[in-house]
Amino acid sequence: MLLMQLSTREKFSFLQLAHYLARIDSTCGHREEEVILSYCTEMGIENIDSFDIDAFCLEENLNNYKSQRSQKIILLELMILIHIDNDFHVNEQDLINKMTEKFGFDSKDIDDYSQWGKSVAMLYQVANIFINEVN
Repeated sequence: MLLMQLSTREKFSFLQLAHYLARIDSTCGHREEEVILSYCTEMGIENIDSFDIDAFCLEENLNNYKSQRSQKIILLELMILIHIDNDFHVNEQDLINKMTEKFGFDSKDIDDYSQWGKSVAMLYQVANIFINEVN
């Protein structure tokens, strides 16, 4: 929905960031993989075959989002990924705090983004139930 507005460079950077976030709590579950695949579809890019969390540099990645609009988009979209497993892990919170500080956002805005992400994650799960329901 929002990711198609990113530049090509930002899309590939976001995919790396999403993989990092999905693994930061030591597990990358089925729901998280589904969300990442939907991100790829939305952005019109292929998913990466492997991701090396040790080679990922958060600071370099975050430097790729120049506009405040792009920064807001990636934060909003990451909130979906965070909440899809119904667990806002402390490492995920730390990552969001680093991003908030780097981008200069207000914590109140981040709370609103989190609530939005939680709502979208819930609706995504309900939609999957409807889609997979056998009549």
